[in-house]
Amino acid sequence: MKYDVFVNRHVGVSETDRKEMLNKIKVAGLEQLINETIPENIRLKSELNLPLAMNEREYAEHIAELASKNEVFTSYIGMGWYDTVTPAPILRNVFENPCWYTSYTPYQAEISQGRLEALLNFQTMISDLTALPLSNCSLLDEATAAAEAANMFYGTRTREQIKNEANVLFVDEKVFESTYAVIHTRAIPQGIEIVRGDYRKIDFTGKIFGAIVQFPDSDGNVEDYREFIAKANAVGVKVAVGADILSLVLLAPPGEWGAEVVFGSTQRFGIPMFFGGPSAGYLAAKDDYKRVIPGRIIGISKDAYEKRALRMALQTREQHIKREKATSNICTAQALLATMAGFYAVYHGPEGLKNIAGRVHAIAGFLVSELKGLGYEQLNSNYFDTLKIRLPENASLSVLQETALECRVNLRYFESGEIGISVDETTMLEDIGVLLYIFSTAVQTEYLLSKDIPRKLYFEKHFVRESEFLTHEVFNSYHTETELMRYIKMLERRDISLAHSMISLGSCTMKLNAASELLPLNLPGFSGVHPYAPEDQVEGYLELIQNLAEYLGEITGLPGVSFQPNSGAAGEYAGLMTIRAYQQSIGQEHRNVVLIPASAHGTNPASAVQAGFQTVTVACDDFGNTDIDDLKAKAEQYKDSMAAFMITYPSTHGIFETGIVEMCRIIHDKGGQVYMDGANMNAQVGLTNPGFIGADVCHLNLHKTFAIPHGGGGPGEGPICVAKHLIPFLPSHPETKGSDLNIVAASPYGSAGILPITYGYIRMMGADGLALATKIAILNANYLAACLEKAYGIVYKGAQGRVGHELILECRTLKDYSGITETDIAKRLIDYGFHAPTLSFPVHGTLMIEPTESESLRELNRFVEAMLTIREEIEEVVRGVSSGEDNVLINAPHPEYEVAADEWKHSYPRSKAAYPLEWIRENKFWVNVARVDNAFGDRNLVAVQCACN
Repeated sequence: MKYDVFVNRHVGVSETDRKEMLNKIKVAGLEQLINETIPENIRLKSELNLPLAMNEREYAEHIAELASKNEVFTSYIGMGWYDTVTPAPILRNVFENPCWYTSYTPYQAEISQGRLEALLNFQTMISDLTALPLSNCSLLDEATAAAEAANMFYGTRTREQIKNEANVLFVDEKVFESTYAVIHTRAIPQGIEIVRGDYRKIDFTGKIFGAIVQFPDSDGNVEDYREFIAKANAVGVKVAVGADILSLVLLAPPGEWGAEVVFGSTQRFGIPMFFGGPSAGYLAAKDDYKRVIPGRIIGISKDAYEKRALRMALQTREQHIKREKATSNICTAQALLATMAGFYAVYHGPEGLKNIAGRVHAIAGFLVSELKGLGYEQLNSNYFDTLKIRLPENASLSVLQETALECRVNLRYFESGEIGISVDETTMLEDIGVLLYIFSTAVQTEYLLSKDIPRKLYFEKHFVRESEFLTHEVFNSYHTETELMRYIKMLERRDISLAHSMISLGSCTMKLNAASELLPLNLPGFSGVHPYAPEDQVEGYLELIQNLAEYLGEITGLPGVSFQPNSGAAGEYAGLMTIRAYQQSIGQEHRNVVLIPASAHGTNPASAVQAGFQTVTVACDDFGNTDIDDLKAKAEQYKDSMAAFMITYPSTHGIFETGIVEMCRIIHDKGGQVYMDGANMNAQVGLTNPGFIGADVCHLNLHKTFAIPHGGGGPGEGPICVAKHLIPFLPSHPETKGSDLNIVAASPYGSAGILPITYGYIRMMGADGLALATKIAILNANYLAACLEKAYGIVYKGAQGRVGHELILECRTLKDYSGITETDIAKRLIDYGFHAPTLSFPVHGTLMIEPTESESLRELNRFVEAMLTIREEIEEVVRGVSSGEDNVLINAPHPEYEVAADEWKHSYPRSKAAYPLEWIRENKFWVNVARVDNAFGDRNLVAVQCACN
């Protein structure tokens, strides 16, 4: 085996091991298995046209060269993105640490206590700074959070407002343009009318249900919204405030002056600009919204022995449960970035944040006084960090712009002629001197910086924050690097990630996230670039994005690509909105029905409803396939109103349905479009593709198929690929393209900062490597099916008896047979050191397993041995060898504190609880809580750190 070939580092199964596995499956070779798995009529006739694979050294040089083509100027553009300092211990111990970036969304609470606490810290930070009691644990970005707030207000209108058909949302004219654009996109299909104007002049009619303002506003002015909010509240209008999180350290927070919701971005809490993302959006609200707030909430509960334990609370709000009745389609958020922002607050504490915010504000105030001395006028009467400067008559704008470029400085240039300056945490004394040199040159005056910068407040007294924040001990204990490093390590040890063992979650594709793919993210050319930097300064990014679009177009067979959607669910929404815009353009705007198979992931119907469509469910047959007869009937029934058909392929049941081409033809014959959910693209790449099959749109989960890590629940990236006729309707952007068509994210390219990961994966794998990865993913799944079928049973198989890249284990009969549930099996797996498979999805009472191509035969066999041993443990209960009321399964997992206690109350020995197999002793993963009480946590919601914890 050639170890200088990247594919041999990525794919876990050696050629020798493949022979053993194929023998177990009872096929002569890998090609026979693929032929028996994927229908012949959808197999590609030639390999992908992609560049030759690079080795890791070649790629490192190539990506460094691309990064060097990005000019890293000092940015004062602001508008939602600011340079910041990522504390080195957070960069090193979290962002670059696979224990943090390869973990999954914390659905299995017992093996997620570390990141759950980190996210609880984030929620506490947001709640404290906004002065609102409830926060989710991140949203995709500030603009998405604003749109979610608008939808939440609309969905919680009073009966009287509904009766009066109140459907108007007021958005102040000084809200960021990117935020307004996303609100606009999301509002239209919901029937929400937007009125935009000056908040001081708005007349609240009975039709207005909500309002959104910015604090400080987009020009940087700190407005006093108290009278406005009081006026709105008096007539039942709810107000959401987009707030700069750092400004709330000094400014009285919106929660104290009547806001129902506060939203924004935490990017400036130690998260690089990354050409627009990723960073964690936030949304805080009053307690009244706890059952409708979008995104995930981390709550405090208890375990089986009354010990404090954390979990994701109120999950019945989420799209995977509520489906078409969900009020949001949010799935992936920005957990890793929220974790980092929370650690930023932990590291600095309240005094450190006051020092940072005070310094930023003092610099802004100093600039005002010095610019005034040069003849410039500052137009913001109150400000935090952003200035709007009017030029004197003797100033030359062209000279100012030329001098700024010579000094490698980017400023904001208003169309009306003013200059915007947003200072930030990184602004140094030398930077101030350069800025004042630029402005003095424009008025032909010499300037020499020779003054100290005084620390004082430059806004009116009634804006000053008087309330305390971050008072919990977690924000007042870890201010040295040693202490923070140990705190991070303590939390890290509580979680299972890919650094520990295989994560076999079905429909999640927990594959290798290679270090060589991730290392370039910290190159300044990628991390330090503002999304609105001039194009000639970001040639490296634009080249990478263009190349990657071509590669994904080739892989999917769909030539149009947009990277703006920053999650899979956002991709679904963007794809559906693209279809909607296309159909409107051809006079087919009446098409408002989307057909969706019963097996679909919950985001499909949730996204369709959010995009303004009605959903109609298509039945599945007894073999897990879409019922083609029912599809034909529904397509005929809705032929005049059908907009699209959403289908996951292979299906969510893990099967390559043989009728997929016919399904596409049925839909097209009735005038509809085919939307292919790309969640399972890891079973397609290089062997078939959506375009070849007949789809018009697909979204890709780059955090699944294309190696971006899950980060404990984000970041993700969900670009959409579309057929030629849909390209004109792809998302645009108001700041870079002057259009608000189908905007779904704040940044023009979504989470552009993580695109180098996927780019590196494709460049190092090459066409042959990508195809091999797909084949091995299918091989590994079928090997597990062969090993586990006799003990458990496989729920669904394809036409020739094969599964795709994942399989569903039958556990439904076990409860009646033994009293043991699929949940007990999942929790017992933790004692063996494994993350549970996907629990009760897509079929209730089952376990879905996806091994991916990155796992070795040794790891697969360990998992098989664990599952077979658990099956034998179930038999011990049935035979009466183990008690039905006290056994290793119903008591699992067994935390360290229980196993190490002086008293042991169980009928089985400690060794059986903790070390059911000998190899577990070599690398035991200990949980620090027993099984978590979910119901208690929902009945008694506590979503912040508090003294009672």
